[in-house]
Amino acid sequence: MSEPILALSGLTRRFSTGGGFLRPARSMTAVRGVDLQVARGDIVGVVGESGCGKSTLARLAMRLLEPSDGTIRFEGQDVTHLGGRALKSLRKKLQMVFQDPYSSLDPRYTVRDCIKEPFRALGEPVPPGRVEDLLDQVGLPRSFAESYPHQMSGGQRQRVGIARALAYAPDFVVLDEPTASLDVSIQAQIIALLQDLHRQRDLTYLFISHDLGLVRYFCSRIVVMYLGSVVEVMEDPHAAPRHPYTRALMESSFVPDPEARATIVPLEGEIPSPFALPLGCPFAPRCPRVQDRCRSELPQPTATTIGRVSCFNPIEA
Repeated sequence: MSEPILALSGLTRRFSTGGGFLRPARSMTAVRGVDLQVARGDIVGVVGESGCGKSTLARLAMRLLEPSDGTIRFEGQDVTHLGGRALKSLRKKLQMVFQDPYSSLDPRYTVRDCIKEPFRALGEPVPPGRVEDLLDQVGLPRSFAESYPHQMSGGQRQRVGIARALAYAPDFVVLDEPTASLDVSIQAQIIALLQDLHRQRDLTYLFISHDLGLVRYFCSRIVVMYLGSVVEVMEDPHAAPRHPYTRALMESSFVPDPEARATIVPLEGEIPSPFALPLGCPFAPRCPRVQDRCRSELPQPTATTIGRVSCFNPIEA
């Protein structure tokens, strides 16, 4: 197997709050000991409930946040504590498309200025014709180069965000819920565009989303997170899940065909606070398959027929 383009090992991020005269300092674990490898050309989807650490993981991989523990390797190089010019140079290979296409673009900039921004940040000249070529690639008329973000629709703004991310021809792109704020028809157009760019440029994607149906359609692997931990990695996105939480997520997704819909059994129990994670499995208070050891021991990833799962009592295949 070739070396992964991105390798995360024991990646952890804690945030502190409080610490005043009347408020003791507290620490929240947003990402907890994540191990993940992404192969070149892969499309890896990361799913989970709001607050599970998906976006924090993406920002750690992008080096937009400093990890509390663990290592980040990109193309075999340890970039965990990279800084200065070396980190700026890395930015050419690592880019990100954000969820909100309006707030991620400077309203004072024209589309041309937005796409030029990566070159400006690194103090390098813009190659002649690069802006027009990028507009062609994302399906926007060249006349849009002189428009402002408020003059465009949400889908058009997101295309500008994608063009900006591609300005330096990166190898790895993080897509942080790029379709979440768009209409369904526009979502389909953006996904089709991302698929075309993936094929044409041999890109590698880390795709963050709440939409399990979209992830199973778009991605080649699925990573499931719960309270900062990876509970399951599915090498086959269409396989039956082995972790109880993954199954609960998939059973809760909407099925258009009424004949194919199953009865949804809601999860019971309270979600643990990220400020006081349990000693054992974080899903234990809500798990229908919980065992005594689940409450006192943290399960380690074990290999399955479809990937790996962190569970003492996984669902049988």
